[in-house]
Amino acid sequence: MSRAIQSFEYGIKDAEELLAHFDALNGNPPPANAEVLKRAGLVMALTAWETYVEDRLVESMEKKLGAVAGSYVGDFVSKKLSQDLKQFHNPNSEKTKRLFLEYLGVDVTAGWVWSNHDPEKAKTALNTWIGKRGDAVHRSRPVNNGAPVAHLIKRDELEKVIRFVKELVKATETFVIKNT
Repeated sequence: MSRAIQSFEYGIKDAEELLAHFDALNGNPPPANAEVLKRAGLVMALTAWETYVEDRLVESMEKKLGAVAGSYVGDFVSKKLSQDLKQFHNPNSEKTKRLFLEYLGVDVTAGWVWSNHDPEKAKTALNTWIGKRGDAVHRSRPVNNGAPVAHLIKRDELEKVIRFVKELVKATETFVIKNT
């Protein structure tokens, strides 16, 4: 097991704990301010994914560069990876695929297979969740013209995204181990 997946397991707990806090506050009707916990849970779940990808690439490249660590080539590649990861803010399927192809020579999205998911469905789902994360981060409350506004993410959706990200990491980890 990689250090990256161990770190991910710690990070995803934040999203799970936010969901648990939402459930604890969820009366009938839930308090209006409880919705923020679901948005924060979405952000934390996808941040755990982003961190996993970054950590996994760094960890894999450390192994690949072991023989040339400290040399001009080793330092060049390490600096380039560091720069690329600083710009890796929305870890959608295309950006993730590009980074793994460029640095490890594998299309990691080909390994995104688990029950009820094939690579295309997994890519579509990831891209959708990343889009929602952007909305949660940049638009805390939708504009309201007097009518009640639907919540950005429902409780069952948050549970679903947490489960999805956990499966995505598991599939990615298995694929990277087998193919690098």
